[in-house]
Amino acid sequence: MKQLLYRYNPWWDSGWKLTNVYSRAAMLEKLETNLENKSIIFISGIRRAGKSTLMKLLIDDMIYKKGIDPARIFYVSVDDYTLINKSISEITDEFRKIHGISFSEKIWLFFDEITYVPDYEIQLKNLTDKENVKIFVSASSASLLRSGKPYLTGRNKLIEVQPLNFEEYLIFRGLSDLPVSDSHLYEKYFENYMLAGGIPEFVISGDHDYLKELVDDIIMKDIAAQHNVRTVPVLKECFLLFMERAGKAVSLNKIANILKISPDTARRYLDYFENSYLLSTLSKSGKTNEVILSQKKIYSSDLGIRNHFTGFRDKGSLFENYVYNRIKYLNPGYITEGDYEIDFMTENGILIECKYKSELKGKQQELFNRIPAAAKYLLSDHNDLERMLREPGTDQK
Repeated sequence: MKQLLYRYNPWWDSGWKLTNVYSRAAMLEKLETNLENKSIIFISGIRRAGKSTLMKLLIDDMIYKKGIDPARIFYVSVDDYTLINKSISEITDEFRKIHGISFSEKIWLFFDEITYVPDYEIQLKNLTDKENVKIFVSASSASLLRSGKPYLTGRNKLIEVQPLNFEEYLIFRGLSDLPVSDSHLYEKYFENYMLAGGIPEFVISGDHDYLKELVDDIIMKDIAAQHNVRTVPVLKECFLLFMERAGKAVSLNKIANILKISPDTARRYLDYFENSYLLSTLSKSGKTNEVILSQKKIYSSDLGIRNHFTGFRDKGSLFENYVYNRIKYLNPGYITEGDYEIDFMTENGILIECKYKSELKGKQQELFNRIPAAAKYLLSDHNDLERMLREPGTDQK
């Protein structure tokens, strides 16, 4: 095992420095602010959004900015087949033995894809109870993190890693520092972003087979295998139907009729897709009964994935999807009155309507004006969104 662990932890050898990796400053700052507290930090999000890279960026900062001894930092991907029969405690003990670290000395542990470990909750609890440790773990399945087991209640903090947003996309592609004379190009770049989305590897390669393989991996490994779904072709067809309806309220009864499955099965599949971070659902804003009984709207977690399955169409709907992904931490709902709809009302009373390169008219304008709100924003492009996100009440803590 020693040789394997050295491969996972190249910083144990002198001269190591992380290179050729794009730093997501805002996400990295969130991790750094939790470096010294006792909480177990769960880094969650869709596969290949950059969770492992963020862990290694944090390790690089710990060594070169915080001055932490590299021999006290341990990273391993616990879905490695060679570790399948090893407990977290056994793996950690091997790390301590390699470097001669006593149980009283503090260590920093990074476990990638923790949900592949059976009973990981009780194992992490035992580790934090008995040893001087700070733990960061990653996972690609929200349902497995919300298993209902009480062992880590009050001990953990969840940080979701989303695909690149537009500002990060520009930095990633080296397009963020255009001269003022070329600032008009940002509009073109934003439409390129709405086409490509924010999965880092796809932004680089543009290889659509990569997105197909990514979704197939998620459906097979994070859904079918974990939840014992045997009708995988139906599961894939269900995902396609949801993507085709992105940005709209979805009738699960209609989905069930198309696929010849029960509404309960359609609802369960929707939960699986949401818990694997392929998509998000938005409930109606209002009283509890209205929220429960209303149809949910569907949004893709990544625009590139959506476009891969549906084609690049309806920029207005894509813009609304992008806005939702940027503001979902505000816990929004949608509002309807008769045949008219307002896109988002956040939990703290902010009303938001997305009109990409257009404006509100007629009855919808009247509805927007009439709804009481703490603040109101009409967003017609990404600049409007960025300005809104700098306003009080919309900042992400």
